[in-house]
Amino acid sequence: MRDENCIFCKILAGDIPSFKVYEDDDFMVILDAGPATRGHALIIPKEHYKDLYELPEELAAKAFVLGKKLITKLTGILGCDGYNLVQNNGAVAGQTVGHFHLHLIPRYEGDDAGLGWHMGSLDAADAAALIDQIKEEMD
Repeated sequence: MRDENCIFCKILAGDIPSFKVYEDDDFMVILDAGPATRGHALIIPKEHYKDLYELPEELAAKAFVLGKKLITKLTGILGCDGYNLVQNNGAVAGQTVGHFHLHLIPRYEGDDAGLGWHMGSLDAADAAALIDQIKEEMD
């Protein structure tokens, strides 16, 4: 299933050119057109799933296994110092394309890629209440 209005579906169909790094039965991996750093790639499932909430569990697992395989090889090829694997869900979380994708972002010492957040503090009472809520939902 593909979405005719989705840019990633159009890339997968060959309607929009891309720089393909890897492809198998489930995924295509391309270089990001707006990279955070040199070598920034995207793992994109060949079927259209809006986000991680819609992605079947077996494909979610395969995406992260593929991510590990790729960064293991690409670290040496790119000579990077580390990697971020980033996956955003919803506009407020930074998702700009409504098709699940996993970012593989090579990190270089001093690269100033700007990936991060301002650390807050954890209140013990709030943490305990949250844990109780999570446990209720997970049981």
